Amino acid sequence: MLPPTHVIFDLDGVLLDTEPLYTRATQAVVDEFGVIFDWKVKAGMIGRSDAEGARHLVESLGIALSPDEYLRRRGPILDRLFESAPEMPGARALVAGLKGRRVPLGVATSSAHHQFRAKTAHHDWFGAFDAIVCGDDPRVAAPKPAPDIFLVTARELRAEPARCVVFEDSLSGVAAARAAGMRVAALPDPAVDAGRFAHADWVFGGLADVSLEALGF
Repeated sequence: MLPPTHVIFDLDGVLLDTEPLYTRATQAVVDEFGVIFDWKVKAGMIGRSDAEGARHLVESLGIALSPDEYLRRRGPILDRLFESAPEMPGARALVAGLKGRRVPLGVATSSAHHQFRAKTAHHDWFGAFDAIVCGDDPRVAAPKPAPDIFLVTARELRAEPARCVVFEDSLSGVAAARAAGMRVAALPDPAVDAGRFAHADWVFGGLADVSLEALGF
């Protein structure tokens, strides 16, 4: 295999610790129905588009909301929470280390562009990225696990897919990167059985555990 030349990161749960914020916002919406948004339901939403995740939620919990209404209620709650989205441990240092080696970097996130801006507004280190592709980009015809968003990001970076390493925390994201012909470093949530990520090229406990040499840089 050719050595890697480019790195593409997912955003939520990889660079920024936003997953707890999604949980808080969703629970605030479903509280009135007397149900609990637990990990069993959330695991089926991670890595999906907003529309697909909303559909999974209302069907799994059996609440009297349409997917669109759920998203409408959740939106302003998330917008407030995103203003304080913290970085994941090791994220800033890994990005700096890659930039120090002149590795071009991209972000491929299912988040809409306005959400990306809200989440990253107080993180100036996102200026290190050479390409940002969001889930509402018209060039992304199908969401993860389709490979579209990673292929678009690779084109933005002028990179060969086979020479890209992708960092992902979701099964659908790993599947999307593999479908794009890229190598994948998985970062499973501690609540998920890491064995389910056996099809990834590497599995790390977090970004702080990543060795650039082990990735081929």
